[in-house]
Amino acid sequence: MYTPPFTITAKIVNQIADISAQIERYAIRLEQNDSLHLRKANRIKIIHSSLAIEGNTLSENEVKDIVEGKTVVAPLRQIQEVKNALATYELLDQLNPFEVNDLLRTHSTMMMA
Repeated sequence: MYTPPFTITAKIVNQIADISAQIERYAIRLEQNDSLHLRKANRIKIIHSSLAIEGNTLSENEVKDIVEGKTVVAPLRQIQEVKNALATYELLDQLNPFEVNDLLRTHSTMMMA
């Protein structure tokens, strides 16, 4: 029968558990980063699509640039529409869809000049 050249001790088991926990934390962090990236991409698509329905002619890449704070050469009104939509999107967690005042707040944010 084979006898390995080491002995498994409580210290070794604890070190393996620590390594496993660190790997799990790292994997969770990677998943969170992917999730954040997907949420940002989804937000850009939603803003672009919603504004396109209303006649905004900016491309998805232009919307992305505005969201990222880059300069875009386009009509100021259309750029402002993107900024307003982004501001409204960021309010969503604070809003109650059944409150008239929240609806008015959303509308006001979308219509800022």
